[in-house]
Amino acid sequence: MWDDYLARQPAPSRSSTDAPAAWHFCDNEPDANECAQLVLTGKKRATSPSLWSFESSDEALPQIGDLNIVTDWNGKAVCIIRTIKVHILPLNEITETHASVEGEGDGSLDWWYKAHWDYYHHELQGTGYAPQPDMPVVFQEFECIFPASTA
Repeated sequence: MWDDYLARQPAPSRSSTDAPAAWHFCDNEPDANECAQLVLTGKKRATSPSLWSFESSDEALPQIGDLNIVTDWNGKAVCIIRTIKVHILPLNEITETHASVEGEGDGSLDWWYKAHWDYYHHELQGTGYAPQPDMPVVFQEFECIFPASTA
């Protein structure tokens, strides 16, 4: 997929040919595959891991302009996204708007909170952290840039 993306870019923007990081959403196959498809349709335009998961794994925070390859659970490339906004905010300050932009479930804050509370328990397992109502989350907004969104 990365080579196809590069081949469609003007020569001046091909300064780096190294593929960006590739990853899947979620901690299980059905949700990971569903989220990848939601990105393709334009419904899912954000993700929100805990800041503590980045800190415990010594992983760099996303930055505006970052490109990533979204895969399905099995590692097959589905699309390329570009980060357009990054906000760190307390979990209890996530709003209905955030939940809607994330695009999962029924789009409600209630659904989002229940699903993510369970996810954060799994994500933070073994890190020395436990989910807290005011824990920091990294709300990363993105756009699907390849293939073009079907929205």
